[in-house]
Amino acid sequence: MHRHDEERAGAAVLGLLEDSHRAGPRDLPRLVQDAARRLGLTGAWIYLADVQEKCLTALPVPPEEAHLAGPAGPEVLDVDNSLAGRAYRTERARTGGGSGTVGAVGWVPIVDGIGRLGVLQVTAPALDEGRLDSCRALASATALLIATKTPFSDLLVRTGRRRTMTLQAELVRAILPPRTIGSRLVTSSAVLEPAYDIGGDAFDHNLADQHLHLTLVDAMGHDLASGGCSAVALAACRSTRRAGGTLTDIAGAIDAALTRWIPERLLTCVIADLDLATGTLSWINCGHPTPLLIRRGRILARALERPAHPPLGLPLGLPRTAPTVHTARLEPGDQLLVHSDGVTEGRDADGVPFGEEQLVEVVARAMADGLPAPEALRRLVRRITAHQGDRLRDDATVLLTAWHPDGA
Repeated sequence: MHRHDEERAGAAVLGLLEDSHRAGPRDLPRLVQDAARRLGLTGAWIYLADVQEKCLTALPVPPEEAHLAGPAGPEVLDVDNSLAGRAYRTERARTGGGSGTVGAVGWVPIVDGIGRLGVLQVTAPALDEGRLDSCRALASATALLIATKTPFSDLLVRTGRRRTMTLQAELVRAILPPRTIGSRLVTSSAVLEPAYDIGGDAFDHNLADQHLHLTLVDAMGHDLASGGCSAVALAACRSTRRAGGTLTDIAGAIDAALTRWIPERLLTCVIADLDLATGTLSWINCGHPTPLLIRRGRILARALERPAHPPLGLPLGLPRTAPTVHTARLEPGDQLLVHSDGVTEGRDADGVPFGEEQLVEVVARAMADGLPAPEALRRLVRRITAHQGDRLRDDATVLLTAWHPDGA
């Protein structure tokens, strides 16, 4: 990018950020359009991914902004079968599909940190690499605005949904962290299905100092009480962790909260900590499927197989002991895969379970193709749901963590 282009891009992004402070979510289409024109583009439109990452939907323009031109093409695009979807899947800008009236059309990923939010459609008389760099800067600023305004915007939330969520799904979704987080040392990504009807599964991942915290919980049942059980578990986990508690303290806090407030509901979980400097993994397993260690595309058989502690939330009067904290040492490039039983035990019409081998095969193949971890999990979920005829009988949650201290 030439210095003049850099200065113009910087001024456009700065103007966008300054204008956004007192703007509401419904103002985003106009603000992005204004910034695009300052960059010499003829237009820019925000497309957000839906909860299941199946389609990309254009953020609607408010009635009072009807003078703004609409996007160049359909307002809903398929993630698997469109150029926009390809930009989203690969996290790389794509160009093409223009016409004499529209000019060049580009699709730039909207990524918050390393978490995918959607794509930005841009149009211009021509899109060379220098102008695409400006578009990437605009997309990055747009990602910040979407991320900060989504928590209080039903408009942005509705754009990312294709149907109504059940009450328990709404409860659990409200407490989940972003699907993907990470740094130059580690990437952690998660998926949870059925997206609009989840019951007892939930996950958490958090970066603090030189550590990555991971939690995956699976509450008994598939109703509002199950969602409440998971919500209480994550709240107890975060409260204890933020007060400096250990993995054992977290498990004890979850168990005490469930026994007191939601009795007769059991919960299995894996609670883990990864030291990003040394690769030391510490974890507790309370009645949950064994986490899997993937090295160079293969499962290390029984690498993390340890005696499991009983589920949490057992009735009062039953004996209780502190769960054992297990440890293992990862190698650079290793991947940790934590999943709920709804993933591997889900059966097809002939009663054949999905199984661990197919689980790792799909993830390893996607990663070998150079795809980002979020895309590997998106493909995995499509395979899991297809295996069960698109009708999951239990929650299916996968948490994939890759330790890459070399910064790859």
